[in-house]
This record gives sequence, C-alpha cells and structure tokens, in this order.
Amino acid sequence: MGAQTVVADVADELARRVATGQYAPGDLMPSVRQVAEEFEMNRATAQLVLGRLESYGFVDAHRGRGFSVRDVRRTGGVDVYRRLFRLCLHAPEAASEMFANIVAAERGIVLEALLDYTAAERGIAPATLAAAVDELETQARAAEPDQARMLELEIGLVRAILTDLGHTMQRAVLNSVGEMLFEVPEAVGAYFAVSADLHVLVWRALLAVWESAGGPTPAQLALFEDLFAMYHEKVLARFDELAGLDPDSGAHRRSATA
Repeated sequence: MGAQTVVADVADELARRVATGQYAPGDLMPSVRQVAEEFEMNRATAQLVLGRLESYGFVDAHRGRGFSVRDVRRTGGVDVYRRLFRLCLHAPEAASEMFANIVAAERGIVLEALLDYTAAERGIAPATLAAAVDELETQARAAEPDQARMLELEIGLVRAILTDLGHTMQRAVLNSVGEMLFEVPEAVGAYFAVSADLHVLVWRALLAVWESAGGPTPAQLALFEDLFAMYHEKVLARFDELAGLDPDSGAHRRSATA
C-alpha cells in the first residue's frame, strides 16, 4: 500500500470520527505523535494526515497548539457535506438526517424545474428528451436494472431542462447533489423505492404533456406535486432501511424537524 493511500485512509478514519461526533467541534485533534502511534506510522506521515484533514475542511491548524475540530455541520461547504455524508454511513441516524436534507434540496430543484418547464417556451427538441427516456426504459426492462445509470439519466434530463430554463445556479447545486448520491450506493438504491418502470411512466407522461398543445389543469398539477412528495417519502424510508436504521426512529426524526 502506497504512502498516499495510507494518508488518505487514515485521514478518512479521523474524518469519520469528526463526522460521527467522536471528536466534537472545538476539541483538539490527537497530536502528530498520537496519530503516529495509533496508526503505526512515522511522524512525517502523521503530519501529512492532519494536513489532509485541514484540506478537507474538517480541522483548523493553530501554531503551537496543533489542530482543532471545526464545526463542519455549521460552517462546511458542499465538498465538506459530501464527505460527511459518505463517512456517516457508520452512524445511520446521522446519515438519515443528512440524506433527508439532500433529498429536500433535490426535490425542490427538480419539482421547480419540471413545473417551470411545463409553463415555459420549451427549447429542447422533443426527440432529444425522448431518446434519454428510451434509454431509461431499456435499463428499466433489464433483468437487473442499472440503478446508478438510471439515476444518471434522470439527473441528466433535469440538468438539460435547467439549462434550457437558464437556471444555472440550480443546475450547479443539482450537480453537487448527484455527486453526493453516486458515492453512496444506499442513496442510489433509495431512489428506486418504487419500481423502475414507474420512473419511465412518469417521464413518458411529462413528455406527453410537453408535446401536447394544451397544458395540464391546476388539479393535475396539484396531483403531480402530491405524488412527487409521496414518492420522496418512500425514498427516505427506503434509505433508512438500506442504512440499517429503525423505521420508527427515522420517521419520528423527520416529523420532528418538518
């Protein structure tokens, strides 16, 4: 195992301890000597490990004092959140809470994009969207659908819509959300809490609306929003199941923070 792999692996282990609260915000991290002793490495390598943690945004360096733990949940950016989520699988309750926040961001962006695109002058050739949905259907009909590829196709469809609408900031956030999801297989699997075929049916229905002369009625739009919300509740419940969390605790936490 190369030195860089050792540095990355040990930095991830220490970052996991920060992510799960074993090291609390404001605490001093183990010293270079302590890291070297625990992980049986020389001090130069231990220094690189702590430097890596600083580059992750998990600790701050203090001359003469060592490294202190940052309040990453409050002050961390998208890259920190992404790493936190991946590392939190060892703590299912924390992972579930973070996933709920990720889903809320994704849901808001996607729903707004679909509704805005329905009401806007659409600039994407219908055949372009239909080709992506055709591939989605091919994946759905496979003996073992490639869920990651299906989710990639769906995010790609929404990304194209956001581009056409000129919603560049939302597109950037969606890109970051996608990166977080694809690093955690349980997150990808959660998005298929319903049949893969239903994903295709929804997109076919949207294509039909966009290609029709008339638009959906207010009642149809309200029904779509309700079904969209119900789907995402199933996604959250499925993630809790895949992460090994008691279903009651996940539901209780979401209702308490709603």
